[in-house]
This record gives sequence, C-alpha cells and structure tokens, in this order.
Amino acid sequence: MKRYKTLAESVRFRRELGIWKPVAHDERLIFGGEGRSAVVYRIQGTDKALKVFYPDKVHIAKEEADIYKQLSGIPSFPSLHESGGTYIVIDWINGKTLFECLEEGIDIPGELVDEADRALAAARKRGLNPSDVHLRNIMISDKGRIVLIDVARFRQTKDCMNWEDLKTAYTQFYTKRFFPKRIPKRLLNMIGVMYKKKLLPIYRRKANGVTEHP
Repeated sequence: MKRYKTLAESVRFRRELGIWKPVAHDERLIFGGEGRSAVVYRIQGTDKALKVFYPDKVHIAKEEADIYKQLSGIPSFPSLHESGGTYIVIDWINGKTLFECLEEGIDIPGELVDEADRALAAARKRGLNPSDVHLRNIMISDKGRIVLIDVARFRQTKDCMNWEDLKTAYTQFYTKRFFPKRIPKRLLNMIGVMYKKKLLPIYRRKANGVTEHP
C-alpha cells in the first residue's frame, strides 16, 4: 500500500559516532525500538509494525521479507503484510522478550521453550537455517504464546549454536531452585558479551557424551 511506503519515507536518520539514530518520523508512527539494522514503529490504530532499515542496511529489507514469506503459516512467526526497498510491515506483537522476562523476574515456563524449539524446527523443514537466535528476539506474547522476530539471518550457511546453548542454560541453570529468576540488565548484557567472545564454558551434549567448548 502507498500508505506504508509514505510512512517509511517519513523516517529520517542521522549518524552519530558511527551509529544511525532516528531523528524524525510521521506522527502516526509510535516508536517501538531499534536494533543493529533497523528501527521499529507501531502504526497508530493498527496491530502492524513498520520496520525501517538504516541507510547502509536497506539490502536486508528484501532478505527478511523473503524469509518471512518462507515462514508463512508457522504461527510462532509474525505475518508479513508488505515490503519495500527500505522497509517491511509485519504483525505488531504485544508482549515481552525473554530478555525482559529475565530482567523483570517473569517466569519462563518449559512449555514455551519447547514451543520455540518446535517453531525453529519447522523453519528448518522449510529449508532455513535459524541463526542469531537470542533473548531479545524471542517473545512471549500477551496471549502466552512464543513469537520469534528478526529472522534476517535465517539463511546463513554456518552452524549457529545460540539456541542450543540457550536451551542448555535453561535446563542446567534456570530450572534449578537456587537460580535467581530476576537478573539485572547489566549482568545479562555482561553475560551476552562474554558469550560472544567465547569467554564462558559451554557444555554441549553429543552422541558420545558431553563436550566442553571454551
């Protein structure tokens, strides 16, 4: 629709210290958040989200749109409504990310971890390779269902162990009675940085036992 294109074109960015920042947008757009490649708005009066990509990331718009089309019909992924050269329009999800759940002490039931696992398995059956799955792109909707967002890296060819490591951490730590269910944001971010730099001992179960990876 021309309306979505017009809304996307209303978003203006400015680069500050190497980082793109949104500085202007149509009044019908309600700021939702920003990430490494785009900024997200809720379109006022609708249940749709407009994701506008930064000037040097616009090539991701088509890639992510194509992946959402490939995921169409899997209930744990948002539906794609439209896409353009710099944007996509998908379902707006009311809820909390797993990161926010940990930060706020909201319980994460094992059934929802299983639900996310099934959704990722369904994506693999469609020829995709879910990558870069982390606490900030897995949501628990206000209806109590799992929704996975930010799927632009689902066509990467390299093996990504993020999800397997999250499941291991859930089983080995989160489910234990002594483990705190509320974790400060600063500590969560610190753990994330250490994980990316491979500074945490990671235990992965293989057919012949448990292997430790530095």
